[in-house]
Amino acid sequence: MQYLYFVDRLSMFTGKAFAWCIIILTLGGSYEVFVRYLLNAPTGWAYDMSYIMYGALFLMAGPYTLSRDGHVRGDVVYRLFPQRVQAAVDMVLHLIFLLPAVCAMIYHGSLYARESWGYMEMSIFSPMGIPIYPLKTLIPVVGVLLFLQGTAEVTRCVWCIKHGYWPQRLRDVEETETAIMHQKEAEHADQLGTGGRS
Repeated sequence: MQYLYFVDRLSMFTGKAFAWCIIILTLGGSYEVFVRYLLNAPTGWAYDMSYIMYGALFLMAGPYTLSRDGHVRGDVVYRLFPQRVQAAVDMVLHLIFLLPAVCAMIYHGSLYARESWGYMEMSIFSPMGIPIYPLKTLIPVVGVLLFLQGTAEVTRCVWCIKHGYWPQRLRDVEETETAIMHQKEAEHADQLGTGGRS
């Protein structure tokens, strides 16, 4: 369990750290709109900043989303399975698809990043010549984080198969709909506990 929580905390930390890219994107985009349309003086860096920040955010959100069990799945049938069956299905999918794909991402991403660093690759779409090798370095870094989170998910599946229930995930931010649902469940449990008396 310590390994699960360590990896979950690591994914949570990196995900939240890179979530600040949204603020940078918003401020940079707003500034660009202001100077382009009101001052007629567009910047040379806004496009590059937006795709580099968005790329970093998109990449680093992967391990965080996996740690929150937030990736999209077709769960029309899956959610009807007992938890042990769900865990077995998840474990097979992680071992056959996720972990090999992430290993390929680490290997090829490392080659890609090394090549980019070798000639200090600059953006070909920018008159400013903005360096993009740091962004390409994130590819193998994210691969390692995804591999760690993937092994944590396999460990979580083994736990569920053994004990019959999923181990608890770290508490974090929730969608409003989920938070309301949890609040209603707690209120319903309180009403049942007091015999329905107000």
